Amino acid sequence: MSQADTLTRSLWPIRSLGLFRSELVTVLRRWRTLALLAVLAGVPVLIGVAVRIETSDGGSAGGGGGGPAFVALITNNGLFLVFASLAATLPFFLPMAIGVVAGDAVAGEANAGTLRYLLVAPAGRTRLLVSKYASVLAFCLIGTLVVAVSALVTGALLFPLGDVTLLSGTTVPLSEGLLRALLVALVVAASLTGIAALGLFISTLTNSGIAAMATTVGLLITVQIVDTIPQLHAVQPYLFPHYWLSFADLVRDPVYWDEMRSNFQLQALYVAVFGSAAWARFTTRDILA
Repeated sequence: MSQADTLTRSLWPIRSLGLFRSELVTVLRRWRTLALLAVLAGVPVLIGVAVRIETSDGGSAGGGGGGPAFVALITNNGLFLVFASLAATLPFFLPMAIGVVAGDAVAGEANAGTLRYLLVAPAGRTRLLVSKYASVLAFCLIGTLVVAVSALVTGALLFPLGDVTLLSGTTVPLSEGLLRALLVALVVAASLTGIAALGLFISTLTNSGIAAMATTVGLLITVQIVDTIPQLHAVQPYLFPHYWLSFADLVRDPVYWDEMRSNFQLQALYVAVFGSAAWARFTTRDILA
């Protein structure tokens, strides 16, 4: 191996990090991305205000026990607004935001005519694709943390904070409750890796960012509907959103790991399949023509 090859390989991680940083900054600077984050931050505020108004009028959170368990517990401890907000945004708002960002990752660049210039620079198709997927994953974490932090601040302002009574009835200190909230946010972010890979693959199939985003969001809605039809129960365990709400098991003592483990395995399968498909498509696609 020549010294030039050795030097090139040694600089690969540095160049990859710089490319990832550039991609992430580009994503976060878009007005569309900022609007999505604003919507995500607003959902916990709406839930918190709604629960506050309902309880101040003499009602009970969750509609007298008919609502989600997290919502019913918000008035006793504002920390539960974090869990309720993540449960409320995970079925649609969070994955929709991820689908928009992932769908636009490659197709948006192709539509704007900037993709060929990225490849003229010695970036390499594989490194560029990995950097784009890494920036989407970073957005998964950022979006989830935006919801969690907004919910925590809103919960602290509108409701009392203190020792946390878990869903299993065990009471733990607030510090442990905050740690569990952070773990829940990380699990939710990890749950979005599958749709991120799917959206990236779709983004490599077209030059229209809008078409890629619409297709990804459309598939999300379709899969969510299929996951609710009892007659299709045989295929539901293989759908990427099937185990999304398994994060609730982190709010129990002891923690139940079975469904979360299934969730992680399923997301890893989607990442492997659609990540490989995206790589195969992107590395053979005629972009520079």
